[in-house]
Order: sequence, then C-alpha cells, then structure tokens
Amino acid sequence: MDYRKVQMFLAAVRHGNLTEAAAELGVSQPALSKSIKALEKSLGIRLLDRGRFGVSPTPAGEALLQHGQVVEAEFQQAAGAIEALKGARDGHILVGCGPTEANRLLPLALLQLAREHPRLRVTVLYGLNEALMPWVKLGEIEFALSSVPARANDAALTHESLFTETGVVVARAGHPLTRQRALTPAHLLTQQWILPRSRELERLAFDDFFQRHQLEPPLAQVETTSTVLMKSLVMQSDALTFIPRELIWWEVQAGQLTPLRVVGTDWTRRVGITRRRRGSTSPAAQLLIQAIRVVAARQFESSIG
Repeated sequence: MDYRKVQMFLAAVRHGNLTEAAAELGVSQPALSKSIKALEKSLGIRLLDRGRFGVSPTPAGEALLQHGQVVEAEFQQAAGAIEALKGARDGHILVGCGPTEANRLLPLALLQLAREHPRLRVTVLYGLNEALMPWVKLGEIEFALSSVPARANDAALTHESLFTETGVVVARAGHPLTRQRALTPAHLLTQQWILPRSRELERLAFDDFFQRHQLEPPLAQVETTSTVLMKSLVMQSDALTFIPRELIWWEVQAGQLTPLRVVGTDWTRRVGITRRRRGSTSPAAQLLIQAIRVVAARQFESSIG
C-alpha cells in the first residue's frame, strides 16, 4: 500500500473536502482525486462517498482511517525524534489529561520539565476517559494521564499505575451537613446532586455505594463532563457531588468546599499513564513521563499502590 496515497486519503477525510485537502498537501485537486481512486482500485473497494457537499469515509474508509491515523502518528513521532537527535529542536509533546490530574499532578510535572528542558513544547488536550482512550488508540496523543483500570480491558492499550486516591462526597463550606459527624446513605437520599455521567468511574462507584445498602441511587439534577461546572454549582448551592478528593484540593485550601464524613464510602481509583501497546514513545514524551513519575512519587507517596 502506497503511504503517500494513504496520506492523501487521510487529508481528504480530515477536511471532508478534496479542494481543501489538496491545498494542505500542496497538490492539485485532480491529482489528489486520481491518487485516492488509484488507492481504491488497488484495495478493490470504495473508500470515500462523494457528494455535492464534500466527501465522507465509507465503512471500509473508516477502517483504513483508524489504522492510517496510527501509522501517520508513528511517522510524525519518528520525525520528531530524529529532529531532537539532530539538535534542530528539543521536541513537541501532545498529551491528554483528565480533570483531576490537571489540578496538581500535571502542572507540577510541567513546571519541573520546563526547568530541566526549557525548549520542550507541550500541548495538553483535556477530557474524560471516554474521549482520552480513543485519542490514545488512534495515536492522536502520545499518552493520557487519567484514571487507569486495575486490569487492562483493552488489548490495544497499556496502563502504568502511579498512585491510588479516594472519592469523597463534597459540599460547599458551611453546608448544613458539614455539622454532621457521620452521615449514612439515608442522609444523602434527599439531597440534590450534581454528578458525572453514568459511564464514568466515579458515577458507577456512586451508584454502587447506594446499591450496597439496598437503596436506589438518587437521580442527578445535573449530569456533566465538566468538573469546573460541577464544583461551581456545588459552591453556589446546597447541592452535593461525588468526585476524587484530589480534584478539590485547591478549593479545600481556600475554604470553599468541604468533603463530608460519610460512612462506608470506600471507593478508590488508580491514577496513571495510558499508552498504545504497539508503537513508540518519543524522547520528549519520555522526559515528561519521567517528570510525572517523580512528582507522583513525591507528592502522593502515601497513596502509591
């Protein structure tokens, strides 16, 4: 399979328009179209649906897109590694990060990296695991710093656990429930809740907590993937939320949020690094990973496990 033709196909899908893809690649639109048709002929199947408003991948095109993006990412990483070795530049890192890890762990690691390697450039994409894991698999980011499973559940990914943290029920400072010494599930059933979406690990743990006590989990007044919105709503109301303790570290220091003393919330999660099982890690990304490991060991030593 001709990699140049695959590159042209990927550009066409990325733009959804042959003219714009041709401009990006510095070729004519007829040359681009001819190249993609030749690729389709060599594979014996149509890769693009062509319409009045642009192009989109067929099911076969979707399959090629997934594998082609990984190959393209590998070539980009190889080029970056060679440039770094030549001394032309120290490299660029594209990584993903979850909300909790963006609170303290990654900022501290980035500060350390900047002191030791000031020419390195880092781009961070922020999201929950439902977005981060596909980005890792497709090679759109070099690695993700987020929740990791105790056991790998995707053969394409490999996980490195850095530390373990707990989840907590959180209220605004001065909330009436902060005066209670020990809250039971019954105390929480009638409260308003701002919660992660049902697929997230924290939400699953929240529901399990009530189910273990033979209670129906309360419904969320608001479900969101935004931890900023979650915390903001809790700070400005009597609603509660359930999130990792590390996520409210700064707000606790500022006296804005308070973890409640709830009996039986023993939820924990592993925080770590997720990479593709197959594929290399650029020298620049390896430096950032090492900085993350050092910070995790230093700042979260008592939680490592």
